[in-house]
Amino acid sequence: MTLVVLGEKGQVTIPRAVRRKMHLNGGDPLLLDLAPDGSIVLKPAGVYPVEIYTEERLKEFEREDRLSALERRRLAKVLRGK
Repeated sequence: MTLVVLGEKGQVTIPRAVRRKMHLNGGDPLLLDLAPDGSIVLKPAGVYPVEIYTEERLKEFEREDRLSALERRRLAKVLRGK
């Protein structure tokens, strides 16, 4: 366990050895949680890009997602248990 000191502005510096082991860099997002025992838990946050689709792109997805006649017959056969 490593001792760190809470700064006047409420900041804590994560020791270099821990940052390296966790592959953390300045500016990386972290999740902070309070455990039932009163401890503070920091975890790297997964941040994923958000893609916003146009109506045209959504219609393209729907067209590509449609089943062919052959696929519908095969699916119906499987669902009937044959």
